[in-house]
Order: sequence, then C-alpha cells, then structure tokens
Amino acid sequence: MHSEAHICHCLTRLATIRRDSALTIYDARRKTGMQFVQGVTALARGLLHLGIKPGHVISLSALNSDLYLEWLLAITYVGGIAAPLNYRWSMEEAKSAMEVAQPVMLVTDSSSGFWHSKFNIDSVPSLRWHVQMDAPLNVFSNELLAEPARVNLELDYLWAPENVAIICFTSGTTGRPKGATLSHSALVIQSLAKIAIVGYDEDDVYLHTAPLCHIGGISSALAVLMAGGCHVIAPKFETESAFEAIRDHNVTSLITVPTMMADFISFHLMNRRYGSIESVSKILNGGGGLSAKLVEQAAKVFPRAKILSAYGMTEACSSLTFMTLYDPTKEGGRLPSDDIETSNLGSRGGVCVGKPAPHVELKLCVEESCDGGRILMRGPHTMLYYWGLPPSLGSNPANEGWLDTGDIGRIDEQGNLWLVGRAKDKIKSGGENIYPEEVEGVLLQHPGIYSVVVIGVPDSRLTEMVIGCVRVKEGWQWTDSDVDRSQNRCLSAKILRQFCKDKYLTGFKIPRRFVLWEKNFPLTTTGKLRRDQVRAQLMSHAQILSSKI
Repeated sequence: MHSEAHICHCLTRLATIRRDSALTIYDARRKTGMQFVQGVTALARGLLHLGIKPGHVISLSALNSDLYLEWLLAITYVGGIAAPLNYRWSMEEAKSAMEVAQPVMLVTDSSSGFWHSKFNIDSVPSLRWHVQMDAPLNVFSNELLAEPARVNLELDYLWAPENVAIICFTSGTTGRPKGATLSHSALVIQSLAKIAIVGYDEDDVYLHTAPLCHIGGISSALAVLMAGGCHVIAPKFETESAFEAIRDHNVTSLITVPTMMADFISFHLMNRRYGSIESVSKILNGGGGLSAKLVEQAAKVFPRAKILSAYGMTEACSSLTFMTLYDPTKEGGRLPSDDIETSNLGSRGGVCVGKPAPHVELKLCVEESCDGGRILMRGPHTMLYYWGLPPSLGSNPANEGWLDTGDIGRIDEQGNLWLVGRAKDKIKSGGENIYPEEVEGVLLQHPGIYSVVVIGVPDSRLTEMVIGCVRVKEGWQWTDSDVDRSQNRCLSAKILRQFCKDKYLTGFKIPRRFVLWEKNFPLTTTGKLRRDQVRAQLMSHAQILSSKI
C-alpha cells in the first residue's frame, strides 16, 4: 500500500539503532534514541488531547535544544504544520509572520532578551495557547506526559492537507519574511540528497551550528536524524563553545556559513593550544561561497575534513547544488580544477557553485544584454507556494512547474552552475546590465579590501551610476609615501579602478566613485546583506573617496 512521505518515518529506526546510545546531547542532558522517540510521541499525544487537528499551524521561537527537535517532529506527527520563527526578530517582524501563518499555538523557551520573552498572546488573534517549550507540564497533564514504559508508535502518523510539514520563513534581502510552504516529501528528498552527497551516516556526531528556525539548520538536522547520527546541540553558535564541543564529543560533522568559518580560523590562530581538529570529517558550507584563502586556512584547522559548499534557498528546501572545495583523500587536498571551466573567468564573471543535486533540474531563461540568464529550478524539493499568498507568486507563468530563483547565472559545458548576481539588484548603467556581485567579487580580491558593497544610484546621464562602498583593512596603506588625506582618497580610487581593469572588468562595470564605509554593512537577522539600507544611507550621507572620473 502506498504511503506518503513523512519526516517522522525515521522514528522507528532511531528507537532501534540508537535504543541505548545517545541520540541527542544538550549540555548535561543526554537522550538515547528510545528516550527521544518517547518524548516525541508523548508530545504528540498531548497535542491531540488539546484538540490539535491536521492543518493547524504551530509556531516555535526558541534557541536550539533537543526539545526543539522533539516539538518539531511532534507537531508534524499529528498532522500539524510547524512554523519556526526567528528568535532574533523584532516584535513587529514576529507578529507580521504570525499574521501570515495564523498559528493556533506558540511554543517558546525561557530565554530572555528576545521578542518572545515579552510577547502577549492577546496581540495575535489566531493564538489559543502559548506554551513553554521547556516546561510543557504547565499545559499538558502529568498523565499525558508521563514517560511510557516502551515506545508506542501505534499512534498513526497524520498529514496536513497537501502534505505540508513546515512553513519556513525567508528573511529575503528586504527584511520582510515570506513563508515558504515545504512538504514532507521535499524535506525527505533534501535529506536523502545530503546523506548521499555529504555522506552522513549513523556513526556521525553532528554539531548544530545553525539555528533550527533556518532552513539550513532544519534540513541538515533532519538529514542526520534520518541517517541515525548523534546530535550535539548548543543554544546558539559561539566559537569557543563550539571548539570545546567538538573536542569533548569528538564531533565528526557540522555546517558553516563564511562568517562562522572565518571565526573558527581566527579563534584557532589565537588559541594554538587547541591544535588542529582531527575528528571532523565533513563540513558543509552554505550562505555564501568560501574564498580560496578561507578554504586553505580551514584545511589547516580541520585537516581531515572534506569541505563542501552548497548553493540553495529556503524555497528549494535548502541546497540546490553542491561542490567539493577540499578533499583530504585527494592528492594535495585541493581537488583539481579539470572539471571546472576557468578560462576567461575574469571577463565573463561569476562564482562556480557546483553541479545540481540528483533530484534538481535547472535551466536558464536568457535575458538580453546578459551573459547567462535567470536561474529556474524544478523538482520534488521545491516549495509548494508562499503561505498566505497567491500560489503563482514566485513561479514563471510561461514555464509551468519552474520556480524562478531570482538569481542570474550560467551553466558551463561540464554542467557547473555559475552565479552572476541577483536579478533585483541589477544596475542599469550606460545601457549595460551590471550585477553587483560580479564587481564585488573582483574588488574583494584586492589585498587592501576587507568588505565591499556595490550599488547603483540615480544618474541623469547613465540612468544609474555604479558606486563601490568599501571597508579597508585595518592598517592598510595605499602608498608607502606620506600623502595627505585628500591625495590618499584620489590615489585609492585610481588604484581600485586600475585593479578592476586588470581583472578584466570593463566599461560601466567599473565603479565611477568609491565611498569609504567605516562600519559594518547592515544585515538581516540571518546575515543577508541589506543592500537597500546601504543605498539609503549612501543617499543621505557618505564620505566620497573620489570625484567622478
């Protein structure tokens, strides 16, 4: 008899292969596979007793914990739809997301300093219950949550309409979240892809570094659950505590974003007593590419780790493409680049993000005046729709079944995807289409640049003028000779413009002006650049490093 996919199908296996061994480690609290499954089924029965029905939405806002995982599974076990909310949001952002999701219950932990610690249930009309995650006996009876003598999975799994499992909110780059509606099938397919490509198995000890309100944290956690690995969970990522957890629990796998990897490297350089980390065998990086320098440094910190990078998005249930950046089993560690087109890279632009996962189909919708096209995707991993919005939003009416990623790219002869930039960030200057990420990628190669954001500002002649906002590395000098401040600005602009030409940027892609940015660039709560805020701040006030040339 056919059965639809369900993320809780892994529970029977976990109760068997990890019956008496640790499945989750949270501070001093360890739970075997049996105890974890007991926690999930007890919560599921409690939810049914309260009257939760298939299709009811339950929101969660909490730091990472073993209880968070149990709640996530218990909600979907009874056909509920889990809607994780970012604990770092403002109160207004959280209320806005709940207005979209219409949850009947909000589950939070007792952590202070976040929006949920000051939340009033009366401010969201759809809510009937506000439950403390770490004190569930306040709502459910002792009888219902008493630990059973054995795991009883006779309680049938239930499904929400359309097989929906999770509403995962995107931060986007404008700051207003949208709820990507993800099915059980999409989550299972994504987990199987990660198991196949990253290589998770039941011998893994996986360190949670990403928040469980984020698709990266959710999808990797589910993949390791389905593989049967052990989970080491800390409330949130802190570099020193992560190093200690890796050492104390012989962690074998983790995920990073570029800032996390940079933090690992910096901490390691300043704390040599830790030595290199020999236990880690696999690292999956997302949320942006790792530079060759970071990969080289990371290989010194994690010499036995295979380092992979993934390109994806919430709407794709996480990863679309994968690429191996470093493999210690290969000669010299770094993979040869024979299978990656590198010729003429500087003039064509883009960042290689690897090949699609087996279940992913990609194609390009070619645009005029662009070397490449809009990246479209389809497959069983794709979201159903944005919750509460018309189903057509995000899809391409002319290409049924395809979802527009919003990114511009190209595919080389070997099948590798190259990212050029975001379609909505396109700058129209002098009749050319310019993608900021391409220019930023070139400028970041300059040894004096710490970070850079390229934007377009209105210009009567060019339509838009390309501006490079740069943060210079501390102590960097553009010349060895003594020059005054105004001369230094002019010199730096000339140096950067020539550097762009040397790296094969041409025409209007080369910034007409450079602006010194003395603080961190504004980011969303999930670390994405707020390019709109950079533009707004620049338009209101800026320190110009050069005049128009």
